[in-house]
Amino acid sequence: MILSEITGYLEGLAPLSLQESYDNSGLQVGDPGMNISGILVALDVSEKVLHEAEKLGFNLVVAHHPVIFGGLKSLTGRSESERIIKMAIQKEIAIYSGHTNFDAISGGVNTELAGRLGLVDQQILDPLSGALKKLVVYVPNAQLDQVRQAMFQAGAGQIGAYDSCSFNTEGTGTFRGGEKSNPFAGEAGEFHQEPETRVETIVPASVTAKVVRAMTAAHPYEEVAYDIYPMENNDPRKGMGVIGRLEHPMEEEVFLSFLKDRFRAAVVRHSTLLGKTVKKVAVCGGSGSFLLGKAKARGADVFVTGDMKYHQFFEAEGKIVVMDIGHFESEQFTRELFYDLLMKKFPKFAVRLSETEENPIKYF
Repeated sequence: MILSEITGYLEGLAPLSLQESYDNSGLQVGDPGMNISGILVALDVSEKVLHEAEKLGFNLVVAHHPVIFGGLKSLTGRSESERIIKMAIQKEIAIYSGHTNFDAISGGVNTELAGRLGLVDQQILDPLSGALKKLVVYVPNAQLDQVRQAMFQAGAGQIGAYDSCSFNTEGTGTFRGGEKSNPFAGEAGEFHQEPETRVETIVPASVTAKVVRAMTAAHPYEEVAYDIYPMENNDPRKGMGVIGRLEHPMEEEVFLSFLKDRFRAAVVRHSTLLGKTVKKVAVCGGSGSFLLGKAKARGADVFVTGDMKYHQFFEAEGKIVVMDIGHFESEQFTRELFYDLLMKKFPKFAVRLSETEENPIKYF
């Protein structure tokens, strides 16, 4: 198995373009063309994790958190990240991170968190804007199906739970080829009219180039007429956080106990309880304080996240209960997410969950 096959699959699920500006998801260490003997999945990369991979004979670690956040100016081993990178290079172990790009997709980190709470009717809490484009292309009627299918297979035409979505309008195309042209229909130098269909479809911005390549490869014309338009629509399958409802509503104290148990949390910090039944729950793994306003606006009874600061608990304003289970606790099951995704794609390949699982925060 070549490393680029694995990273290409992961980035097909969660394109690197979705990561936050401060992030550094993607390949941290390794040659994309190297042969991979096995994959060890971890939440964080540490020297212990690298020793574990070496002992197993695996040469790829896939983790949620990046080793490199800022620029490294040396590899002397003075810092933990330097020691990890240095060891990985020496032992020829590749490191790949899927961080905020996997936070920003349906089926990613926050879907995993919501699933652990049994939330139903899940939706993205803060859908991503500017992530969609509209592709319009004019196709001879006889080749309509092959061009349309090529675009769909490349990733176009997905709206919510529906795929193969397009709108088609029949019309007449006109053209005249120059002396050096080789027209599919008509003759060079002669004015020609051709029955065509205008095909309109939605394309995720991250796969626009791929869809255009597929479309032009399937299209019979040597010069394809097409347009790409930016869209203001939110992408319901991409964005931060998840909101859903409990199939069986609970009282706040009962939900607190349930939450603590489900995430093996030593403590749950929370804002003032409101004496209401918990029905609708918003979640965000890791540091989710930036989504508190969205959770309130969408009528969540509870917002579950980590890393809330003292003053941010006041922002609940008696409208919602903020429940902070901790950064590690909210993301600990990301390992299982990556493991399941990799095993689904590469069922006969060696993939293993790391036995090194350590919360850097201790409780007394």
